Amino acid sequence: MKGENMMKKQVLFVVLDQFADYEYPFLATALQGRILDKTSEYEVKTLSISKAPIKSMGGFTVLPDYGVEDYPADYAALVLIGGNSWRTDEAKQIAPLLKTAYSAGKVVAAICDATVFLGMNGLLNERKHTSNTLENLMEGAGDNYTGKDNYINQQAVRDGNLITANGTAYLEFTTEVLTALEAYPADYIENNHQFYKLGFVEIIKLRQEQSV
Repeated sequence: MKGENMMKKQVLFVVLDQFADYEYPFLATALQGRILDKTSEYEVKTLSISKAPIKSMGGFTVLPDYGVEDYPADYAALVLIGGNSWRTDEAKQIAPLLKTAYSAGKVVAAICDATVFLGMNGLLNERKHTSNTLENLMEGAGDNYTGKDNYINQQAVRDGNLITANGTAYLEFTTEVLTALEAYPADYIENNHQFYKLGFVEIIKLRQEQSV
């Protein structure tokens, strides 16, 4: 089992102090575990400014696997989780990692206010994207953001390997990142989305109706 884990591709979840608890669980669970009878070839690792403990908006304490000085070079994707710290000076320390990942063509995904951080660093100007309203994005990203013509008012947007989502789009965000990583077959990803979107009771009813 240990050897199998070492072979897995790492997805780095960037979490800053006061990160949003509700924005990543569906994606992290699918990547770390399985959907139906298939197991992911990925594993989840957390990254922050340092390895010092950080606390989520919901009060959970996380001990990051990596800091900005010691992360591996061969990770598969960078996932920026929203929260209350992306507009701080401290968050600027994530910028070199973000720009390196973007330039290398890795999957880069941001949800909620982490999308503003992408805008602050000029990464949304030529790519289709979304956020927590265009007005909020323009205000937060400032002069480095000139991509309003590429803004799409929907839950989540994927433009190649770049994925953005608003803060309530955790299921759509999950689907787009899993698709970009080809983590599972398309029908498995859709099944996972519908299971959590509709809920257990409705899914069981639907399956019973389909079997008649």
